[in-house]
Order: sequence, then C-alpha cells, then structure tokens
Amino acid sequence: MTWEGTAVSLAVFLPVAGALVIALVPRSRVSSARTLAVLFSGAALVVGIAILFGFDYGSGSGLQFELHTTWIKSIGAGYHVGLDGISLPLFELTLLTTFLCAVYSLNRMPTGASPKAFLALMLLLETGMLGTFVAFDLALFFVFWETVLVPMYFMIGVWGSGNRQYAATKFFLFTFFGSVFMLLAFIGLSFQATPHTFDIQFLQQHGGAISHGLQLILFGGMFLGFAVKVPMWPLHTWLPDAHTEAPTVGSVLLAGILLKMGAYGFIRIAFPTLPYAAVKWAPYIAVLAVIAIVYASLACLAQRDLKRLIAFSSVGHMGFVMLGIATMTTVGINAAIFGMVAHGVITGMLFFEVGSIYDRYHTRQIAEIGGGVLRKMPKLGGALALTAIASLGLPGLAGFWGEILALLGAYQPGPGLDVGLYRTLMVFGGIGTILTAGYLLWTVQRIDYGVVPERWDQVALEDTTRVEWLSWAPLLALIVVLGLVPTVVFGITNDAVRALTGFFTGGG
Repeated sequence: MTWEGTAVSLAVFLPVAGALVIALVPRSRVSSARTLAVLFSGAALVVGIAILFGFDYGSGSGLQFELHTTWIKSIGAGYHVGLDGISLPLFELTLLTTFLCAVYSLNRMPTGASPKAFLALMLLLETGMLGTFVAFDLALFFVFWETVLVPMYFMIGVWGSGNRQYAATKFFLFTFFGSVFMLLAFIGLSFQATPHTFDIQFLQQHGGAISHGLQLILFGGMFLGFAVKVPMWPLHTWLPDAHTEAPTVGSVLLAGILLKMGAYGFIRIAFPTLPYAAVKWAPYIAVLAVIAIVYASLACLAQRDLKRLIAFSSVGHMGFVMLGIATMTTVGINAAIFGMVAHGVITGMLFFEVGSIYDRYHTRQIAEIGGGVLRKMPKLGGALALTAIASLGLPGLAGFWGEILALLGAYQPGPGLDVGLYRTLMVFGGIGTILTAGYLLWTVQRIDYGVVPERWDQVALEDTTRVEWLSWAPLLALIVVLGLVPTVVFGITNDAVRALTGFFTGGG
C-alpha cells in the first residue's frame, strides 16, 4: 500500500486516535490533555500539508490519494476515500481550523465539565468532518456525517452558555430529521444501480438513467438532509440558537466547517447523481438562497447579542454559496467553493474575536459593551474591524470573490434554467450585499468606536494574548491572501468543477 493510498486515511483517523489517548489521561492532567490535542491535530495538519505539496494540480479532475477497498460487501458499500480539487480546499480548511482551535484552547477553555472530555470530543468531531469531505461511498459518507452530530451535541449541551440544553436538542433534532430522509434517498439511489452500490463515482456516471419522477423524489430526500446542515431558509432556525449557546471553539468549528458539509453534499452528490432533478430543483434552491441573504441581513440589523448577529450573518453568507450552486455553472460552483473557504476563514475568525471579547467583558450584549474597544484594546479592535470588512465583501479581502462570482453566475445560469428569474434574483442578491455592508459597518461602529463607557473606563482589559495571536494569525493572513490571490483556490477547484458540471450542463 502506497503513501498516496494511506495519507488521507492517516489524516482522517489521527484525531480520533488522539481522542482515545486523551480519554486515558488522568482528570488532573488537564495541561497534558491540551498538549495532546495540539499534537494530534497538528500531526494531522502536517499530513495535510504533505498532501497539499504532493497533490498534482496539473492532472485535471482526477481523484488523487485514493484508497478503494471492500468494506461491507453484502450491501455494496466500500471504503472509498480520496481527494480532488473540490474536496481538497475544504479538507485543508478543516485541518487548519481544528488545529487553531486546539491552540486557542491552551488557555481559553470553556467552563463546565471535564476539559479533557471537551478536547476529545473536538478531535472526534474533526475526524467526522474530514471523513465527510473525502468519502466517495454514500454509506461511508453517511457514517462520517452522523459522527459529527454527537460530539457537537455534547459540546453545546455541556459546555455551552445559559440556554445550552435547548440549543443542543434543537440542533440534534433538526439535523437528525434531515439525515433520516437523506439516508432513505441514498438507499433508494443505491437500489437503482446495477449492480447495487453506494459508490459515488459510479452513481454519478449512471444516475441520469433513473426515471425523472424518482429523481425528483430522491433529490427531495437529499435536499432535506443537506439543506438543514447548510442551513437554508426556512430550515435555519437551529443555527442562531446553537451558535449563541456554543462555546467559542464549538462556534468556530460549527461556522467554519460544519455548515460547509451541507453545501458540499449538494455539489458532490445531489446535483451530479440526479441531473434531471437538479435542473428542476435548482430554481427553488436559488429563490430560498436569496431569501436567506436578504432575511439574514435584516435579522442582523435587529440583533442586540453580538454572537447571535454573527450567527445570523452565516445564514446570509451561505445563501450566496447556495445561489452559486443553484446556477449550475462552472463559475457559480467555483464561487460556491471559494465562498465556503472564505466564510470558514472569516466567520471562524469573527467567532474567535467575539469569544475573546466575552472573556474580557463577560457580556455579548452590544449595548453593554458600549464601544471604544479599538481605543481600549487596539489589537483586538483592529482584528475585529479587518474581519468585519472582509465579511461584508470588500474587494481585496477574502469575502469578495465568492459573493461577486455567485451573482455573476446568476446572470447567466446553466442550460434549462430561467434566465429572467435568475437575473431578478441577482438583483435581490445585490441588495443583500448592501444590507450586509450596512449591518457589519454599524456593528463595527458600535463596538470599536466611540467613547469608552464609564463602567469600562477604569477597568484594565488585556489586549490580545500570545496564544490568541498564534491561533488567529493564519486566519488573518488567509483573509488577505485569498482576497489578493484568489487563484490559490480557483487554481485547485476549476478543473474538477468543470468535470463535475459536465454531468448536468454538458460542461457548463
């Protein structure tokens, strides 16, 4: 077995091995557990960096670092993993974000039960997220997909803030509800294959032969599973509660990675395996995406809790991702993948910053913070300002390319789609970008600027710590690099996206 065949599996399962090791650490050795979390997530990241350098970017759309072997022969399920230009950016983003969360946890652990249990769950969560992005078998994909559910439930329910149990239960029920229908769709898709198989590549080649009526039904099942995870309006209501109550690291991973799993499912599975249904469902997805963009922006303008505001912003930003996917074009889907990476970097960073503000002020209420953060803590305030203007899509920063190219894709959607409808949606999406700029600039003005309130004027508040800088610097750097050099992502994704859109657009 070659290095290429084992590298992906090594990166995926190193974190869960770390979780098992941490579970054996005595409860009194909290510092050892923190160090182990950094070491194991760091080791997985090192493997990911090696994969990044070993990836053949000139090979087009082919699957690399592939391992395909028998797993559950009786049902036609195999252990099939690998990477292509679509999954590689999300795979690397997961490795980096989890490692930075482990670094952040060196001195910023949530209060509650055993810290080592929290760190073990974080590593188990990483394995589930990584596995979802590399699985090329529907049964294996579903196992990794569901693996994510349990650790996130406990991270919110045990280590979250005041209303944590309600938020965790709501997260679990929404996600589990969608997953049931998704699994039924996977089984139905498998039964339509000859021979019966869960292999995604095989199903992409033969899914178009399924009757049109059945395609519409199977796509509906997948839609429920993936749309809840994105989350798409009106299935989004679990997200603000989960984000608001989750500990900082939980919010970073939820926004940075978990939301991308749903959008990735549409790109990897639903659209290419059920091409007729994709064309029929795409306009509805596009409409829901634009509703999410405008609705989330208006909701953000009404928020008083800083963390809840950032949570609602994720609904809007993922709306741009889903609009890009729904265009069914190479431009749109490239924009969606770039938007996922940019959102993971930017919003993950925003949740880090909000967590650090809460650690100092012990409140997330914008009115209670009262402004003057930039004067009181210039480094933290400056980082917040940079991240916020990146989130609103300022040219030259990471948030720009995904949004502008999603709107461009809507101007000329794929074959079989209503051009007039999509151009109308493009206009409303553009209005959403203006509203987004409005609420983010207003938030920065209320938090960063103005006079320091009297209640905080004489209080010594520590500016950004060394550990915070260590965990934030890579994300801040990526915000700038991705904005100035977008080909860092587009150069990886374009060939694979073009090949994938060929299943439903003839090359898009």
